[in-house]
Amino acid sequence: MESKQTGEKSLPIKRKSQDLKPRNAPVQGRSKKRSKEIIDATSELLERVGFDDLNTVLIAKEVGISVGSLYHYFPNKHAILYAMGSRWLEEIDKVLSAVAELPVEEMVLEELVDQMLAMNLKVYKKQKAVLTLVQAMFSVPELRELDDQHDELVISRMAEIFKRMGINRHVKERERLGRLYLETSHSVFLVVVHQSGERAKRTLADLKFMLCALLRQHLESCQAES
Repeated sequence: MESKQTGEKSLPIKRKSQDLKPRNAPVQGRSKKRSKEIIDATSELLERVGFDDLNTVLIAKEVGISVGSLYHYFPNKHAILYAMGSRWLEEIDKVLSAVAELPVEEMVLEELVDQMLAMNLKVYKKQKAVLTLVQAMFSVPELRELDDQHDELVISRMAEIFKRMGINRHVKERERLGRLYLETSHSVFLVVVHQSGERAKRTLADLKFMLCALLRQHLESCQAES
């Protein structure tokens, strides 16, 4: 789906299975607040107890409500994790939109890569238990479509960024590079969120070096052909 004004692809919207839909769509302010409290509490618990030990009894206790009240909003823990993952994808979408607003055509490669990595890393650091959430999105059948949405979103947006940078290749080739960018940065971000100080800085510097080397090679190849 594309924006009529910018032509940029927006976050893909997928249908959820019936058992992942909230019991009642949060429309009123109070209901929205409670849904947010449940998702936030689940994030905290996911970080403390992990996916396997997470259950609706613990979540309800963390929020301070009965299990019956919890089921009024979400039918099971997968539905809550789906909502959590969807919220994380919305943040990813916002960051990619912000990247698209950068003066890509005028920026030096190293500066552009540095800004893109810094902007994306903030979303990973903001999400509690991001590694566990990402693992669940990949391994749990009920959540797998979120993983697919994430990949499609990042790859399509990066393919457009690469075109603006001057990598004038067929869209399939730019999407291949987008996949490589995604898999490399995604895996390193999941490492960096558990690092600190100089160790984290060195890891990010290595990631930047690898991506710059990859993209520079393709930029130079396209310039030589023009």
